[in-house]
Amino acid sequence: MRKIFALAFLLPLAMGAQNNNGKACEIFSKVSTVLQTKHFKPKPIDDSLSVYVFETVMEGLDDNRVLFLKEEYDQLARHKYEIDDYIKNKDCAFFSDFITVYKKALERNKDFVEQIGREPLPFNTKDTIYYSKSSFPFHTKPERIKNFLRKKITFDILEDVAQQSKNKDSLKLNLEALGKIAKSKVLESYLCKVNSLLNPTEGFDNSIYNEFYSVFCSYFDPHSTYFNYSEKASFVSSISTENYSLGLYVSQNDKEEIIVEEVVPGGPAYHTDKINKGDQIIKLAANNTEYTVSCASMETISDIVNSDTYKTVELTLRKKDGTIYSVNLEKKVMKAEDHSVFSFVLGDDKPVGYIKVPSFYTAFDSDKKQGCADDVAREIVKLKKENIKGLIIDLQFNGGGSMDEVIRMAGMFINFGPVAVVSDKDKDYSVVKDFNRGMIFNGPMVVLVNGFSASASEFFAGVMQDYNRAVIVGNTTVGKATMQTILPLEEENPEDFVKVTIDKFYRITGKSSQYLGIVPDVELPTFFDKLLPRESAMPTAIKNDSIPNLNLRFTKLPDAPIKKAASLSKARVDSDPGFMLVSSVNDRINALYTNAKKPLPVTFDNVFDDVHSMDQIWKDITATADKEQAFTIRNTSFADVTGYDEYAKNANDYKIKSVKTDMYINEAVNILKDLNQ
Repeated sequence: MRKIFALAFLLPLAMGAQNNNGKACEIFSKVSTVLQTKHFKPKPIDDSLSVYVFETVMEGLDDNRVLFLKEEYDQLARHKYEIDDYIKNKDCAFFSDFITVYKKALERNKDFVEQIGREPLPFNTKDTIYYSKSSFPFHTKPERIKNFLRKKITFDILEDVAQQSKNKDSLKLNLEALGKIAKSKVLESYLCKVNSLLNPTEGFDNSIYNEFYSVFCSYFDPHSTYFNYSEKASFVSSISTENYSLGLYVSQNDKEEIIVEEVVPGGPAYHTDKINKGDQIIKLAANNTEYTVSCASMETISDIVNSDTYKTVELTLRKKDGTIYSVNLEKKVMKAEDHSVFSFVLGDDKPVGYIKVPSFYTAFDSDKKQGCADDVAREIVKLKKENIKGLIIDLQFNGGGSMDEVIRMAGMFINFGPVAVVSDKDKDYSVVKDFNRGMIFNGPMVVLVNGFSASASEFFAGVMQDYNRAVIVGNTTVGKATMQTILPLEEENPEDFVKVTIDKFYRITGKSSQYLGIVPDVELPTFFDKLLPRESAMPTAIKNDSIPNLNLRFTKLPDAPIKKAASLSKARVDSDPGFMLVSSVNDRINALYTNAKKPLPVTFDNVFDDVHSMDQIWKDITATADKEQAFTIRNTSFADVTGYDEYAKNANDYKIKSVKTDMYINEAVNILKDLNQ
């Protein structure tokens, strides 16, 4: 469940609760019916579901135990084991209790923040912030909540000052003046958030219900969810690259921060040469009005970003190393950049082909079969004319897509035979086969994967690994081996939908990559490896199993070349300065993130050191990511680079740079050299 939902849950229902409760229960009932009848592994609607929904919602509402008092939690906890019965009986009156308690708690905290704002706040205190991996108990007295808020606000003020510069001495000299400005900013942000919850915009109650249904769905597995087509496009999901655009894709992290996910080549953001993936957007300014992202509604921000009314926008961003900067962006009309396959030729003497598959997209509305598999085939035809001696298929950061496309693509690289086994909720197994004899490319191959390669990517890597057709290189994948479909709650009135998990796929050995992921033949160190969001970290993920006594007949290639290449690669990686740095940085990262964090005295020196504790780590990561590798790279002879317009040229240059600075691609080139010896 996203925290943005949890913070807003139930309060806006107060005035229209009686009218909406009935509709909510109708939708709950229909969602439950779909999940019970269609889900791959349905769960009963019982006390376990009630506990999951209650605890997940309460944790999201008050994860720091700074909102509800113990007596208020106890008042709501009487519903903890009853939500399943409410849903079955279509009785959603329990919402009213949540509304009343939540509103009371929010108004109390608002009053506390206003009181704290009127009081003097020393910037070097005797207070201490304590951290815990488990939840703190709820406070029994309101004064304790106020005391915690005072400590947290003081910490946030010092943190805001500390983020403004890496020069501690300079900041300390101006702490009083800077602290006064920061105090005003922090208090404004606190009050803005609580006021936005107490005064929701029109229609906000519907979005809360929608999210609540999704939490209900997530009890069955992390990939089942509710949605409707009337929901407005959100700033946190994507920013258009068509029409007038800033040329950015963004996402929202666990801290509700807006993070740059991708800079679109050729767009306004790209041309600043400042904005990078991972930068945090702090503020936006347009038409002489400034908006703080932490406070402004997503609707307001989305309107600024997407509306033609705002042609010029100033963004203030923070880099991972703490550097804050501002850029003025003028929107421009951009062509839609297809998120599609592309290829390059790597090396001169014995060139190898490189194909990036960003996702397994398909042409849903076309009978011409112009999807991912056909695009890969076209690139291979071009590369074969370059007399390549090997092929790299790059599935790093490929989150999956169409199963039809990946089945067709897997068949292109094996002679013929089974590629997977699909099971439904009734344990009916269907063997998926490639009936086309021959391969579009029969030379040595490397498939690159990482901790973000999921679903269809894992399917393809698993087939290549089981046939010994390619060396799988990189990091253990996500571990998602389930398939979903979108079903309407009412066939005759398709307004509400459920994305539901209906099938699970197994490898031709009978094993499954579900929960465990694909383990590469050659494992390479990667930054933040232990912190990546894999399936096994999701509490409701479907567990791993296998098909017993599955004896499918298929012809494997010898595994001796793969084992030898893996051995040579390990020796090379163990002594490679770049990979050694990754391992060293990971040790420092794990020390910061996996060990229990020590109590932090709320003084400027301590807060400054805490804020900048990752600066050197991010410097090392950036230096590694920006370093060009030794291999040469060029377009195929069939790429008409001279005919590119400015946008296409920028896009091509961006792709070349991303490949040229990828140390994992460099090792893939080295592995192909070993295979060719």
